[in-house]
Amino acid sequence: MDVFTNQKRTKKTCVVTGGAGFLGSHLTDRLLAAGYRVVGIDNLLTGNVRNIEHLAGNADYRFIEHDVTNFIYLPGEVDFVFHFASPASPIDYLEYPIPTLKVGAHGTHNTLGLAKSKGATYLIASTSEVYGDPLVHPQTEDYWGNVNPIGPRGVYDEAKRFAEAMTMAYHRFHRLDTKIVRIFNTYGPRMRLEDGRVVPAFIGQALEGKPLTVFGDGSQTRSFCFVSDLIEGIFRLAHSDCHDPVNIGNPNEMTIKQFGEAIIAKTGTDSQMDFRPLPVDDPQVRQPDISKAKALLDWQPKVTFDEGIAETIRYFKSFLSAR
Repeated sequence: MDVFTNQKRTKKTCVVTGGAGFLGSHLTDRLLAAGYRVVGIDNLLTGNVRNIEHLAGNADYRFIEHDVTNFIYLPGEVDFVFHFASPASPIDYLEYPIPTLKVGAHGTHNTLGLAKSKGATYLIASTSEVYGDPLVHPQTEDYWGNVNPIGPRGVYDEAKRFAEAMTMAYHRFHRLDTKIVRIFNTYGPRMRLEDGRVVPAFIGQALEGKPLTVFGDGSQTRSFCFVSDLIEGIFRLAHSDCHDPVNIGNPNEMTIKQFGEAIIAKTGTDSQMDFRPLPVDDPQVRQPDISKAKALLDWQPKVTFDEGIAETIRYFKSFLSAR
């Protein structure tokens, strides 16, 4: 018995949790393009079937609505498990603090158990948030981070740190083939307009002629990677021999104020910036050192900021006009 009933097993099968989310849906597209079959799992807490509706009728794709903090049963063989399920924006994990912790703990345990039972390769989507408000800049994978475990952001940061620890424990104790990707700020089509992250927030506000909400004085920095570049890095990591964490992101750093100015210019709006108090534990800097990804994966971002932002603005224009 196989989840792909009535099909002979001629292709390898991947499981993608968080499969209806921003990154999970793009990863699904990449895996299907590479000739894999994909089982997407999502409880739709923050994911949306709109992100995968273009896959309706695809014989190589199955979607299962399920909460991975509960036991996962899948018949048949599985070759890769990609654990991408989690609220991933400040608004989400502040609204859902306990589900965020549970998907990092129970969800990671259950997906690791699935990979172990199937003899599958396992890849966990970790985050640059494991570095917290970093005291080392740019951030290298051997930096242990500066995280406030009891602050409001700690539910996400510590969930991911625990998930990394459990993943490495399964690798060492059970000899499971595991990978850990530390994802830096990523943007592109299928982001949720109201998810609280700076890219959709600024673009949405600009397109609607509203002031851009800037927290603090805008001097804090971020490094923005277009989604297709990120997914390519993850795809290469999954097929590598690397078991230690790897940063995937774009090292081109800019301040939030500079980013806001760029969005105002590219959308042609006359929006101003509305400065608000900085949230608790908001990182002051964020920039990946991608030396490891370059050396081990022969990967570096290719999409320029201008190209990526133009495509993202087009997506949100279309989304807003359809509402």
